Amino acid sequence: MKKTLSLLAILTLLLVIIVPIVLVPALAAHHYGAPNPQLSLSQRYQYAAKILWYDATIQMPADPFGAEQAFTLENGASPYEIAAQLEEHGLISSADAFITYLVYTGMDTHLLPGDYRLSPAYTIPNIAGLFQDTRASQIAFAIIPGWRIEEIAASLPTSGLAITPEEFLKAAQTPPTALAPEAQTHEGFLLPDTYSLSRTLTADELIALLTANFGAKLTPEIRAGFAAQGLTLYQALILASIVEREAIIPDERPMIASVYLNRFIIGQKLEADPTVQYALGTPENWWKSPLSYTDLEVNSPYNTYLYSGLPPTPICNPSRGSLEAVAFPAQTTYYYFRAKCDGSGLHNFSETFDEHLANGCE
Repeated sequence: MKKTLSLLAILTLLLVIIVPIVLVPALAAHHYGAPNPQLSLSQRYQYAAKILWYDATIQMPADPFGAEQAFTLENGASPYEIAAQLEEHGLISSADAFITYLVYTGMDTHLLPGDYRLSPAYTIPNIAGLFQDTRASQIAFAIIPGWRIEEIAASLPTSGLAITPEEFLKAAQTPPTALAPEAQTHEGFLLPDTYSLSRTLTADELIALLTANFGAKLTPEIRAGFAAQGLTLYQALILASIVEREAIIPDERPMIASVYLNRFIIGQKLEADPTVQYALGTPENWWKSPLSYTDLEVNSPYNTYLYSGLPPTPICNPSRGSLEAVAFPAQTTYYYFRAKCDGSGLHNFSETFDEHLANGCE
């Protein structure tokens, strides 16, 4: 009799131990599918138990009547940071429940950066699923005024777009003949702006979209302004790219544009430092500054200290403000300008070379 009782006690104890070990993962798999195979056996049991513990929290929205709101999943943010932000915004009721769901399913390693529209009426699986869906988010992609094509390409790996720098550079080499038949590449036509883009965009589609924005912002008034200066669109774009790189203070763009137009009209060399910087640019330093006297002797068609007229192509992608400065320049008799000595970023303008020399810093 005692042996029978001992055997029953052992069997009961084994059932108490074994049944949960078998039942918990089975129940979790029934409700949430198989666990992430990258988890260890102990982790699978641990997260199976946690996901069942949080079952109601995971399946119930934080607020069934909550309003939709914008949420940005930053590139490089950890799942824990994202969960904390979601809880802080009231989009989920438990950061730990969100993490548990992500780790159990393996979604924690596939969270896609981007701008989302989320609601507290979504469940945790809804939100986690959106973070996996390449169609569900838009990438905010910024092009900085004055960037050359290579700098735009270099920004792609951290942008969230599935475009490599090599793919972008190849696509950018095709000339936008519909806008300017004489153009050699898309340099200059990729209008600086902040774009909301699908992360599945191809390189060709991105180039087309950026160029379309350039065309849309190139109003009839700006085109007429170029013509009034005696410039073709492409000539104006080249000048605008130089103005973009020269002007530190936006309000000075029309003045700087007037200097280069005055020189261009009389056939005087432009002698623009940014064109030499463009010729010397490398991935380590696209815009060398300051330039040495030796730099100003580099034999390049972009060296406007050696060669008269405009460089062969734009040297960067100018902002709309620089395009407008060339279309509507200040009316001056200035042929020279140089930086003021106070570090303000402003310039002194002069009519003669002697006045220009007198404006030098001691």
